[in-house]
Amino acid sequence: MLSDGEAAELLSFLTPSTRPDVKAKATEYILGLSASREGCCFLRSKPDMVGALFALTSDPSVAIAKDCYHILINLSADETLHQVLVSAVEVLPVLLKKLLDPDYLFSDQISTILSNLTRHEKTCRTVFKEDVGLDKLVEIFCTEGFNAKAKLHYLGPLLSNLTQLPEARNTLMDKDRCVFQRLLPFTQYQASVVRRGGVVGTLRNCCFDHTHHLWLLSDAVDILPFLLLPLAGPEELTEEENDGLPVDLQYLPEDKKREEDPDIRKMLLEALLLLTATKAGRKALKDKKVYPIMREFHRWETDVHVAAACEKLIQVLIGEEPEPGMENLMEVQIPEDVEKKLKEMDAREQEELENEERRRCEEES
Repeated sequence: MLSDGEAAELLSFLTPSTRPDVKAKATEYILGLSASREGCCFLRSKPDMVGALFALTSDPSVAIAKDCYHILINLSADETLHQVLVSAVEVLPVLLKKLLDPDYLFSDQISTILSNLTRHEKTCRTVFKEDVGLDKLVEIFCTEGFNAKAKLHYLGPLLSNLTQLPEARNTLMDKDRCVFQRLLPFTQYQASVVRRGGVVGTLRNCCFDHTHHLWLLSDAVDILPFLLLPLAGPEELTEEENDGLPVDLQYLPEDKKREEDPDIRKMLLEALLLLTATKAGRKALKDKKVYPIMREFHRWETDVHVAAACEKLIQVLIGEEPEPGMENLMEVQIPEDVEKKLKEMDAREQEELENEERRRCEEES
């Protein structure tokens, strides 16, 4: 790794006035550095260097700016660098402003950086508090060709990450704004598994809020067909089963294909399972004949983890109703001693991870 003197010399090359060829060599070197854990550990202790690289994302040279963005993507993928990026370098206001520019060349890179930064709750909350403008993000995401120079697929995972937060979910599911409904068609978006998976993750996260279940299942949203259609195949159902299904799932063609990505299939099943947490939700899924779709899906599914998620849902759909007082599965109280043990286990695991990370950085420095 670089000595302090070598690091200072490298930093001196990262200025707007440096000759372009020297600047390019410096950013190219740091790009290689940022691709390794050791390099990220080194850069974590050099916020001035990270700040200089961030400033060079506005360099007149497209190649230099692109290298700097790729460095930031690598750094943002390392959770231990999040505070350097958001607090020391203060990247968020600039990145969010540029993302809203329909002519900006590097909006895909910005989407990826923001998606990385919002994977973990602490930084996710920081991004949301930056006045991320959730309505505006959805508008950009749903407007085809908003930016002719960027595909913006990674806005999908960004939305999914943001909806870890209850306040983000509440904003998205505001009944007076009709924002949530704009996302629904993207469960069938074939051009990008990243975009499709991001939307399904967003819908799944929103299903955690059982107070919105009736609204999600109502005609105002009608979420059920959008969750079921990717899981439905070409198998023939009985006339009675077809007649009970939502119209979009009745008498599907022989060439009907299911969602090909197992992670997305699992998230769709998790969303459906969350909707069965309340008595009204269970009744809605049973009345809409979800079971025959799941029965045929289970016969088709080969991934053991997805099949297990399907089995959980089937058990709820064909099982007996819970005892009185247990109807809302999301409100069932965990015994205090069990909850305490679970929290202690989580804290121990987190401490072990942090200690391991510190040891690794000390060995590498």
